[in-house]
Amino acid sequence: MKSFLLATVGLVALVGIAAPTSAADMAVKARPPAPVVAPIYDWTGFYIGANGGWGTSRKCWDFVTPAGTFVTAEGCHDADGGTVGGQLGYRWQAGTWVFGIEGQGNWADFQGSNESLFFPGLRNESRIDAFGLITGQVGYAANNVLFYVKGGAAVTADRFRVFDIPTGLVVATTGDDTRWGAVVGAGIEFGFAPNWSVGVEYNHLFMQDRTHTFVDPTGAFVGNDRITQDVDIVTARINYRFGGFGAPVAARY
Repeated sequence: MKSFLLATVGLVALVGIAAPTSAADMAVKARPPAPVVAPIYDWTGFYIGANGGWGTSRKCWDFVTPAGTFVTAEGCHDADGGTVGGQLGYRWQAGTWVFGIEGQGNWADFQGSNESLFFPGLRNESRIDAFGLITGQVGYAANNVLFYVKGGAAVTADRFRVFDIPTGLVVATTGDDTRWGAVVGAGIEFGFAPNWSVGVEYNHLFMQDRTHTFVDPTGAFVGNDRITQDVDIVTARINYRFGGFGAPVAARY
């Protein structure tokens, strides 16, 4: 009987020692998994890039007196062609909102012409050789996809010439001319790698109308035309942003 009691006491003691160990194992297994860490794209920082695309400008010429009084319409034409250039800017992100400022400069080859309705035998030609944009941006970021609108000032480098159709000679020109106006636009940009993004952008330039003085090759006065000009431009863009990809954050459940 005494041996039986000693064996029973020993068994109870072993069970008591094993029970805390098992409970400790169960407590470790019950710990929740660590939260998943995912990177969030950060649009903040300076960036530089290149762009290229196509543009068109609607030109309407009206023959006017030196005082600017309308005489008659000479007709309209589209001046279109390719463009390539670059942009430099800065963006800062606050939550899902992105704000920025950008300067853009482009070489362009937008040209077109029509025969004058008032002076048959003469061809009116319009050209845009370059343009620049200074704009502010407001955008919405869906992680590495940015939707934005923009607006600001625009400037174009224009040239207007009149040709004699039979001979092809220039009979009148304005020389190089700079015209200021306004621009509104919109775009979408995709961050495809740390610091790199590509996008597509549309801009409409409001250049209004302006009276130009034409002179012949000797510099003698020929006449005045009031020329209206609006420009539509579509470009593909690639940007390199200075700064990191973005800080990892815990995924939300």
